[in-house]
Amino acid sequence: MLRVTFLGTGGSLPTPERNPSAVMVNREGELMLFDCGEGTQQQMMRAKTGMKALSSIFISHFHADHMLGIPGLIQTMSFHGRTEPLKIYGPHWVHEFARILSALGYYKLRFEIDAIDLSPGDVIKRDDYSIMVLKTEHSIPSLGYALVENERSGKFNRQKAIELGVPPGPLFSKLHRGESVEVNGKVIHSKDVVGAGRPGRKIVYTGDTRPCKAILEASKDADLLIHDSTLANDQQDWAIESMHSTAKEAAVLAKEANVLKLVLTHISSRYSDDPSQLLKEAKEVFDKVIVADDLMELDIPYRDRT
Repeated sequence: MLRVTFLGTGGSLPTPERNPSAVMVNREGELMLFDCGEGTQQQMMRAKTGMKALSSIFISHFHADHMLGIPGLIQTMSFHGRTEPLKIYGPHWVHEFARILSALGYYKLRFEIDAIDLSPGDVIKRDDYSIMVLKTEHSIPSLGYALVENERSGKFNRQKAIELGVPPGPLFSKLHRGESVEVNGKVIHSKDVVGAGRPGRKIVYTGDTRPCKAILEASKDADLLIHDSTLANDQQDWAIESMHSTAKEAAVLAKEANVLKLVLTHISSRYSDDPSQLLKEAKEVFDKVIVADDLMELDIPYRDRT
């Protein structure tokens, strides 16, 4: 499973239609939260994402609409009996932020907060995927993130293995893992029955940013690009001044990066109840685009090849 739930899709201000920024990724039961605007914990309840399996929070930057939901969320998890440490990743100042969280209010947390200071170019390696840390361009120090799965093994040709004399059973597994096996004095190599490696999946989350080189490069052939698209094209001067992106600019980048799907988010309150202008302008450039809505879910399937 690789499921993305959009818990908050609004810009700086919450509206009746949109909460501030928060995107949940569920990868094989592990929950990762990218930004956590105010009200995120209630959105998690509405979306039924769960909280217990939340391993990490990745903060793109320390504007309030991207992190004000964290104090309430950690207090709720502590109240529900969480004891496992929670990792909070972010730009410079994340350690001070975690210290403030731990001291906030009279309620003592039952678990530790492990703050990890990140810089562009850092890589967080997990067992079979990595989180790449990207340089973005906003009005304060900011980061984007790319979740990149490791390459998968190729398809196993069962019929060919049998024709080569390999009996069904444990030897099949060895061959699929890349090992060679011996049958009746004959060595069968993995490459004889296993096809070329297949790509893992890639999700890119920009946070707030102008279109930039690091996001473009990280998004090459991505399965999903979640891009800041705060404003329409007639507000481009304001987008440049406030260091955000227009929907059209996000679409131009998505097209150049050859992504499979673009999702527009961080929608300004002026378009909160009717983002059709943003969608129209993006589709003029790149057709595989949608505007995120609060509580929208996307399942990201595997691809056989790029």
